[in-house]
Amino acid sequence: MKWEKILVRYGELSTKGKNRKQFINHLRNNIKFSFVDLPNIKVHAERDRMFLTSSDDEEIQELIKRLPKIFGIQSFSPVASCTQDIEDIQKTALEIMESLDTEDKTFRVTVKRTDKRFSMDTYELQTTVASNVLRNYPSLKVQMKKPEIDLRIEVLADAVYMMAQVIPGAGGMPLGSNGRSLLMLSGGIDSPVAGYMLMKRGVRLDAIHFHSPPFTSERSKEKVMDLANQLSHFGATVRLHVIPFTEIQQSIQAQIPDNVSMTTTRRIMMKIADQVRLEIGALGIVTGESLGQVASQTLESLTAINAVTSTPIFRPLISMDKLDIIDIAREIGTYDTSILPYEDCCTIFTPSCPKTKPKLEKVEFYESFKDFDELIKEAVENREVISFPKKKENAFEELL
Repeated sequence: MKWEKILVRYGELSTKGKNRKQFINHLRNNIKFSFVDLPNIKVHAERDRMFLTSSDDEEIQELIKRLPKIFGIQSFSPVASCTQDIEDIQKTALEIMESLDTEDKTFRVTVKRTDKRFSMDTYELQTTVASNVLRNYPSLKVQMKKPEIDLRIEVLADAVYMMAQVIPGAGGMPLGSNGRSLLMLSGGIDSPVAGYMLMKRGVRLDAIHFHSPPFTSERSKEKVMDLANQLSHFGATVRLHVIPFTEIQQSIQAQIPDNVSMTTTRRIMMKIADQVRLEIGALGIVTGESLGQVASQTLESLTAINAVTSTPIFRPLISMDKLDIIDIAREIGTYDTSILPYEDCCTIFTPSCPKTKPKLEKVEFYESFKDFDELIKEAVENREVISFPKKKENAFEELL
C-alpha cells in the first residue's frame, strides 16, 4: 500500500489552551530532529493535528516504524488519497484493506464529507464503500461501536483521504517543553528508565557518569555510552558528561569509615552533578533510586544525600517495584545493554556492611577531615562530554 501522508494526533497537547502553539512547535522540532536523515519529509502542523508527508514511500514506511518513540504523540495514522471518483474511492478502500489483517475482524466505514458539493451524501457513500468491502472480505462483521477496523473517509475539495489504522504513540509531552535536567546515568537497569520517564514528561536530558579507571573498565564506559545513545532515540540529543572519579574514590576509601563510605560517595557525586547542572543551565537532577532497593536508597540515606544541594532531585522510580522497572527497561530497549557484566564504580567499591540508616551529623563529621572541594573542582573541569546520536550531533543545534 502506498501511503501519501501520516496524520498525527496530539493527545495531551490538545489541553494546553493558549500555550498549545508552543508545545506543538516543540513536537515539530523534535520530529524534524528525529528524521533529519529523511530529507523529503515535510511537516505541516495544525491546531488539532499534524501531517507528515513525503514523496518517497520508503521514508513513509520509516516514519511509521520510528514515530512510536516520539513523545507528545497520542496516536497516528497512515493516510492514502484518491480523486472524488467513486470507482477510485472503492479501489483505494480495497487497497487499504489488503494491507490489514481482516480475518474475522469487526468493521465499519466512517465518512466525513467536508466538501458538500460531492455527488453522494454521507450515508450513501458510507453504504456504497462498505458494501464493496464486505463483498471482497466476507469474513468481516459489521459493528458500529468500537470496531477493530474503522475505515475513515474524509471528502475534501481537492481529494478524498482514507485511513484505517490508529497506531499508538509514546504519549507524554514533547521533549524540551519542560526544560532540561541532568540524569545520573550509572549503567544499571534503573537510571535509563528514570531518564526515559522524565523525557516522557517533556524534560530534555544531559547525562552524567562517574568513571574510575582502572577499577572500572573501558567496556563499562562504552556500556553507558550505548545507554545514552539509546535514550537519544526518543527525539533529542543527549550529552554525556563522563567524570574522572578515581582519585576522589580512593580518597573516600582512605578517609571515610567503610560502613558510610557509600553515603559519602553518593553525596560527592551529587555535589559534582550539581556543579555540572549549573554550568549547563539544567533545572534539576534525575536519579534512578527506588526506595529501599539498596542501602543507599533508604529514607535516611536519601536524606543525607539530599543535604548537599537545594536543587530539585527527581526520582521517578521511587515507589516502583524492581520487576516493574525491568518491564519498562525491556519495553524501551535498554534492558539488554544494562545487564551486560561491566560494573560501575559504585558496584566495585560497595562495602560489605553499609549503613542503612546513616546519621547526617556523623557523615559530615567524617568528611570534615578531608577537603574534597579541590578534587570536585578538578573532576568537573576535566570531564569528557560526548553527544549522542553522533550522526546527528551537528543537526538542529538549537535543540541543544
